[in-house]
Amino acid sequence: MRRSVAVELEVPKDVFKLLYSVESVYLGIVREVAVYAVVNNVTSATRLQGLFYSKYRSEYQGLHAHLIIQAIRQAAEVAKSFTMRRRRGLVSKSYPEVKAVSIRFTEFAWSYEQFVKSVAPVKLELSLLGGRREVWIKPHKRFWLYWWKVLNGEAELAGTLIVKRRLNSGMQYSSSKLSLGRLSHNPWFHSILMRTLWL
Repeated sequence: MRRSVAVELEVPKDVFKLLYSVESVYLGIVREVAVYAVVNNVTSATRLQGLFYSKYRSEYQGLHAHLIIQAIRQAAEVAKSFTMRRRRGLVSKSYPEVKAVSIRFTEFAWSYEQFVKSVAPVKLELSLLGGRREVWIKPHKRFWLYWWKVLNGEAELAGTLIVKRRLNSGMQYSSSKLSLGRLSHNPWFHSILMRTLWL
């Protein structure tokens, strides 16, 4: 059983600029890799990572390595989805157009351990360009309901945090996604819980 909980982020102006810069780079990676994947018929995330990871690590040295990996994986997903839709005749374009992305912060790119161990988590750290920056969240009733389940061992927090800008709110980053689910012995538990929440 899986649940996604969206919470608002309090993002200071200086952090906003960094977060927007990360989003721009992340979007650029997804776009470029997705087009390459479709044109060259290479949709394996592992193969694409082998082809592009070193290039982007060299170009964006201040960007966390796991953000680059997640961007490449997201591009692979976009390419696979586009290829399937094109085979079914649902799209007429020769390559996918990616207009927006959800930034995926794995447990290595945000303060996962501190967040999990906190009795009342109200802030977290994100790995942005140049290092980690602190942001505050606005917990609500539904969040506290599931957080209580986490504290009681009835649920687990997924390791991946997904941050998405509200496109209808101008340039404001106001939401993030936390995934929670019931305890499982499945080793792929965290991966299963990683899914996008459209706001």
